[in-house]
Amino acid sequence: MSQQFSPPWWAKNPHVQTILPVLTKVDRPALRRERIELADGDFIDLDWQGIPQPNQAILVIIHGLEGSAESHYARRILAASKALGLCSVVHHHRSCSGELNRLARGYHSGDTADLQTTLEHLKANYPHNRLLAVGYSLGGNVLVKYQGEQQDQSLIDKAVAISAPLQLGSCANRLEKGFSKVYQSYLIKQLQQKMRGKVAKPELKPLMPISKQDIDSLTTFYAFDDKVTAPLHGFDGVDDYYTRASGMPYLNRIAKPTLVIHAKDDPFMTPAVIPAQDQLSEHVQYELHENGGHVGFINGGSPWRPKYYLEQRILSFLTSLEAAVC
Repeated sequence: MSQQFSPPWWAKNPHVQTILPVLTKVDRPALRRERIELADGDFIDLDWQGIPQPNQAILVIIHGLEGSAESHYARRILAASKALGLCSVVHHHRSCSGELNRLARGYHSGDTADLQTTLEHLKANYPHNRLLAVGYSLGGNVLVKYQGEQQDQSLIDKAVAISAPLQLGSCANRLEKGFSKVYQSYLIKQLQQKMRGKVAKPELKPLMPISKQDIDSLTTFYAFDDKVTAPLHGFDGVDDYYTRASGMPYLNRIAKPTLVIHAKDDPFMTPAVIPAQDQLSEHVQYELHENGGHVGFINGGSPWRPKYYLEQRILSFLTSLEAAVC
């Protein structure tokens, strides 16, 4: 366990750690959009900061549930990577770039195929550029699962997963309890809104596993994943989805350097997401902190201008401070 992270007195509460970053203004970076057309007729969008130069590393940023390049953590890592001289690109999950995707299906916590498509696209266009990656929350689970699936064939040279829900069922259960229900409600409302958009499309309505009338009743992740996520993505119910999409079983298969960071007080998690030493491959470095909340890790500043541990730690691990200007 690393002792480098320590919250200030006013940010020891996990909900302060989780909520304050969302409420804190972060400047919007200038980004360039690139669209990838997928083989199934859908699309995903990449948002670029900088243009990769020969032999320069590219940082791939994988956002969390209903996140995007607009998310507070994405904006901060984009700013920090720019200051370090890294080119960065945000991989958007389907429907998360500001435009509803074309198909009935969307994205999910174990969806590594779209990430692989993005990485293959980057390698095809920039064959001599090393690929680094950071994934947050759901994106961290996707990244861990990808690294474990691909092992030494992974196109990512180094990876960092932040606040990843490595045991999806236990995390869904946690979000039905106490103050954590507030986070569940906030995210579910966004998912419901996207479902309303899809059932309103004549070409998608017959393909959807629910009707417009059903959407409002799906008020927990367990219910939503059982009635929507699982059937849309080929799983045999919610428990099959949670089992097959969770990142935990993939940690001991990872063959490329990967850092996983959790906080014990994460209001999205339970102790089930904390791996034992024998569940980690020799290529995985695990950091468990007492505090930090969910994708928080405020370590200084003031409530009006907080400072963060994550960006420095992520970039230090990924680049060893050897980035070059692009």
